[in-house]
Amino acid sequence: MLHSRMPRYQDDCSRYLKQIKVILHGDEESDPQPDQISILAQEVHQTDLLTHLVHNLRKLDFDSRKDVLILFSTLLRRQTANESPTASYLLVHNEILVKLMKGPEYPDVALVCGQILRDCIKFESLNRFVLQHPLFWRLFKYVQSPLFEVATDVFVTLNALLTTHKKLVAEFLSANTAQFIESINELIRSDNYVTKRQSVRLLRELVQQKQNQQFLLSYFDDARSLKIVMILLSDKSKNVQTEGFHIFKFFVAKPKKSPKIIDILAKNKDNFEHFFANFDVNNSAPGSVEERDYILQEIQKLEPPH
Repeated sequence: MLHSRMPRYQDDCSRYLKQIKVILHGDEESDPQPDQISILAQEVHQTDLLTHLVHNLRKLDFDSRKDVLILFSTLLRRQTANESPTASYLLVHNEILVKLMKGPEYPDVALVCGQILRDCIKFESLNRFVLQHPLFWRLFKYVQSPLFEVATDVFVTLNALLTTHKKLVAEFLSANTAQFIESINELIRSDNYVTKRQSVRLLRELVQQKQNQQFLLSYFDDARSLKIVMILLSDKSKNVQTEGFHIFKFFVAKPKKSPKIIDILAKNKDNFEHFFANFDVNNSAPGSVEERDYILQEIQKLEPPH
């Protein structure tokens, strides 16, 4: 009985959402009116419409889901007294954010959930909530989804969470160093080329940020991480090798290396000499040839600790 009534509910929802879109953006016959938008926004919040829409997203048709995305995006951008009332609403009604974080579990709505979540985390307070929620760590599993579109979208979200608000991310990495290292290294060890390359690129971006100094020092003192990055240097993909080099060089260039790091580098000195003799970086970033030669010189100077 319920399923037989679904098309009618879908049609009704579709019609209402289109009317909302006209109020927000106007149409060929009328321009949006600020006073109407203000009244609509208040009604949306007071009736918990956003909560109902997200919890019933899978019951909506494709076009209606896109209209829900437009509703979120437009209301989030709306400012009152230099802040977004909708962002404040979502922080209080954070079960909406939790539901969006679980989006990758449902492939039919995974992409729209990802898009809405990325609009939300443009606001630092919402980004902080997501980073501090236990479900954040599940993103590292979702990004390994066998569904390419889902995995790719999750990685876009993960990247946005870890690169948009740099001071916040630095605090997060300092407080969660060990767990983050374990999680990012799991992605780097992936057999999936795209997952591996994207995760190395993300790590490279993170260690290049001055704000992440504490995380950088911890990662490049970790012997297990060094071994994982060394494996990247022998990857069958030239692109992965190059990305791996731009992480590996930090282990070598770090002024104060731990004895374990020195020991690993020194014991593999001959292997590195052979590898770098055949390692072509001419098509890599500017200055890579000089970096390669410098790294090799630094390795040649190393002796195992006594």
